[in-house]
Amino acid sequence: MALNLTVKVHPVVLFQIVDAYERRNADAHRVIGTLLGSVEKGVVEVTNCFCVPHKEYEEMVEAELNYAMDLYEMNLKVNKQESIVGWWATGNEVTSHSSVIHEYYARECNNPVHMTLDTTLQGAHMGIKAYLNVPLGVPGGKSGSMFTPIPVEVTCYDPEIVALRHCEKTIRQKKGLEAGTDLSLIAEASERIAGML
Repeated sequence: MALNLTVKVHPVVLFQIVDAYERRNADAHRVIGTLLGSVEKGVVEVTNCFCVPHKEYEEMVEAELNYAMDLYEMNLKVNKQESIVGWWATGNEVTSHSSVIHEYYARECNNPVHMTLDTTLQGAHMGIKAYLNVPLGVPGGKSGSMFTPIPVEVTCYDPEIVALRHCEKTIRQKKGLEAGTDLSLIAEASERIAGML
């Protein structure tokens, strides 16, 4: 088990996760999906992701795994460099269902990373956490596993930096007119229309 891994996630992945969360069914409290990217020299670089429809019940999880494999195979036709590197979930905690979901991804890739993105904005920012699932137990005795935190950071290609700076400019700009100005413009336009009649 390589606990010395670092996760580097690209902004497009975070945008896709937030978009999936905003589009979720009204009765879903969290969204899950597949992380795509590459692993090289102790760094898991996450460059893409997609949502996997699922339902969580008290005792079980239903995920559309055939859908997930179909999406992965379609992505592979377009981008052969990306492989499954783990999975993501919205929220700020690892739940009891996380182990079940993680088992599936452990069959799809070696040492899958589990990443959580806190979309509730607790603490005025989105918390990003990454975990590896580490087996625990005594030889000949009971065994289990535990999600152990690993370092995660946001990284960007140059074009992504340009796009992020452009997005940042639109947030800071105040466009539009003051309410009083709007009302005076409407009044003037109404007077002109009345004069034409």
